[in-house]
Amino acid sequence: MFKGRFWKNFDWILVGVTLFLVAIGLLVIWSTSFKATSLSSSSDVVHQMIFAVGGFILMILAARSDYRMWTKMTPWLYGLMVLLLVVVLVTSHAVLGAQRWINLGFFQFQPSEFAKLVVIVVLAKFFADHYDQLERPKYLLLSLVYVAVPALLVMRQPDLGTALVLMATWLGMALVSRIRKLYLLGLGLVSAAALPFVLAHLKAYQKDRLTVFLNPQADPLGAGHNVIQSTITIGSGQVFGRGLAAGSQSQLNFLPQLAQHTDFIFAVLSEKMGFIGGVLLLALFAVLLWRGLVIAHRSQDRFGMFLATGIVSMLLFHIFINVGMNMGIAPVTGIPLPFVSYGGTSLLVAMAAVGLLESIAVRRQKLQFGS
Repeated sequence: MFKGRFWKNFDWILVGVTLFLVAIGLLVIWSTSFKATSLSSSSDVVHQMIFAVGGFILMILAARSDYRMWTKMTPWLYGLMVLLLVVVLVTSHAVLGAQRWINLGFFQFQPSEFAKLVVIVVLAKFFADHYDQLERPKYLLLSLVYVAVPALLVMRQPDLGTALVLMATWLGMALVSRIRKLYLLGLGLVSAAALPFVLAHLKAYQKDRLTVFLNPQADPLGAGHNVIQSTITIGSGQVFGRGLAAGSQSQLNFLPQLAQHTDFIFAVLSEKMGFIGGVLLLALFAVLLWRGLVIAHRSQDRFGMFLATGIVSMLLFHIFINVGMNMGIAPVTGIPLPFVSYGGTSLLVAMAAVGLLESIAVRRQKLQFGS
C-alpha cells in the first residue's frame, strides 16, 4: 500500500512536522508527571497516546478520502454540529463553571472542537459555490449567519475562546474570497462600536481575564496569578532548559497543576527545554502553516483552496493566542496549543484537519500529472 502513487504524492513534510509536534506534546505531558518528591501518575500521557494513534488513523483516512465528497454532506454535518452543541447545553454538567463536554464513557467528547472543522467545511462550500456573488452584501451576511449560530451556542457554554476561533477562521477565509474589503472594514468598525455592549455581558471571570491581561499585577494572587507564573516559568528555562524531570515552577506547582499540560503547556515546555525548545516548537508550527498555505495556493478548485485556508486560519489563531497568553501578550482563554496540549477531541480534530490538507495536496498533484 505504501508503494502506491498515493504515497509518492503525499506531503511528507507536513506529516513529519505534525507527528513531531505530537511527539513533543507527549513528551511534555509526560514530564509534568515529575514532581519534587515523586513521580505522579502517568495516565495522562497514556490517554493522549491512545488518541494520538486514533488521530493518526483519522488523518490517513481523511487523506485517502476525496475531500470534495464533503461538499455533499455539509447540510448533515451542520445539523449534527448544532444538535451536539444544543445537547451540551441541555444535558451536560458544568465543570469548572463551563458546560463543554458530552460523557461518552471512555472519554469526554467536546462538540465545540468538532464544530471548528465543520464550520470550515461549510464555509468552504459556501464561498466556493457563491464565489462570483460574494461582492454582494447579501452573501457576506449569509456567511456570517453560518458561523454566528455555532459561535453563539459555544458562547453559552460559556467558551469565548472557541467562539473567537470560529470568527477568526471566518475572517481568514473571507480575506481570500471576493468579499469587498470595504465591507470587512465596515464590519470591523461596527464590531468595535459594539465592543462595550459585549464587554458588559461577559462573565465575571472573563472580565477579570481582560483586566489582568492589561495589568497582571492588579490581582497577583487571584486572576493574575496564572499569567504571572506562566511568564516566570518561561523565563526560568533560560537557554537550554531545566530538563524534563526538573523545573521548580512546574514541579512545585507554582504554575497550577491542572493547567500545566493544557492551557500553559508552552510555558512548561519552555521551562523544561528552554529558549531553544520554544524556538524549535514555533519553527515547526511555521513549517506546518507554510505547507498549508502552499497546498491552498496549489489547489485545483475553489473548495480545496478555501478548505485549506480555513484550516490554516484556525491553526494560526490557536497558536498565536495560546503562545501569546503564555507570554502575557494575549488574554487567557481555554484555547489549546494544537497537537501539543492535552485533550483527546482537540488532537483528533487537529490531525483530521491535517488529513484533509493531505487529501487536497495529493489530488492536486494527481490532476497536474494526469494520473
